[in-house]
Amino acid sequence: MATSTFIRNWLSAFILSPYRMLQSVLYRLNIVRPLPEKTNRMPKFYHDDEAWADIEPLAQDDGGLHPLAAIAYTEEYSEAMGYLRAIMAKNEFSQRVLGLTEHVISLNPAHYTVWLYRAKTISELGIPLQDEIAWLNPTALKHLKNYQIWHHRHTIIDALGSPEGEAEFIHTMLEQDSKNYHVWSYRQWLVKRFDLFDKPEELEWTAEMIEADVRNNSAWNHRYYLVVGGRGGKPSEELAKREIEYTKAAIRKAPQNQSPWNYVLGILRAAQLPKSTIKDFALEFADVNKPDDIYSSHALDLLADIYADEENSNEEAGKALDLLATKYDPIRANYWNYRKGLLTQPQVTA
Repeated sequence: MATSTFIRNWLSAFILSPYRMLQSVLYRLNIVRPLPEKTNRMPKFYHDDEAWADIEPLAQDDGGLHPLAAIAYTEEYSEAMGYLRAIMAKNEFSQRVLGLTEHVISLNPAHYTVWLYRAKTISELGIPLQDEIAWLNPTALKHLKNYQIWHHRHTIIDALGSPEGEAEFIHTMLEQDSKNYHVWSYRQWLVKRFDLFDKPEELEWTAEMIEADVRNNSAWNHRYYLVVGGRGGKPSEELAKREIEYTKAAIRKAPQNQSPWNYVLGILRAAQLPKSTIKDFALEFADVNKPDDIYSSHALDLLADIYADEENSNEEAGKALDLLATKYDPIRANYWNYRKGLLTQPQVTA
């Protein structure tokens, strides 16, 4: 047994030694960095803390002695929630309650009741709201996709009455995930709450995000919200022209990118302009008479609509839809064939 163990250890060292040597060299050259050692955080309990000696925790009612589907919480979490339920029953708002909510949130950041009680505690104690934001920032960075964190941030910033510093924080968040739905939704709320629609920096920032990644649909959506969506009105002819030209430049960078095609169609619809406004532009990327020289299925789709609206152009519309069904988007062939079938249907007038 001892011999076999020795041989196994020797083989392991022999096989791994070149890898470990290479790893050491890479570390020294700073090409890769060693992973941080895992630290085992000691659980935090309240039953032996004198500061909580006056509180009798309330156990969770899972449905009797033998619940059908009890959740297997950790001992630490179960106890912390027991103390929180007792505190809430007493309607206590204090510094120790603030610490308790922070503890529970660290264990379960999706527990919305804890966030609500924390917000009420902050309000009752008159805690400086900037202090809460300072605590919230690293917490949000740890939990990028947590909805409750963003709802809490809405509450704090709304009460604070100022978006100062939020742009920088959002930039930090989007560095981690440039298409994080919660962050973009929050940015739209900021624009509406503090009326930032006409703030030049807002549109410039959106342009920078699109420049960094022209396929970032979230950035295109935010631009539309700034220009049209959040205003609830019809854009001026000058504004529509500006946005159409801006979008054309983006499309030329990546003709098969659907985001700017959707955006420009949204601008045309909002400005009540026909799709034929950009027919010549679409023809730069798709010509039904040159089926091998098509660079964008989205341009082909647009041309099919334009031809369908024109008199005596059903044949060209049918060619565009055939190309989409057979060559450029065959996975949706049924849809394109359905569209083609509509070409022969009589027009219904209101």
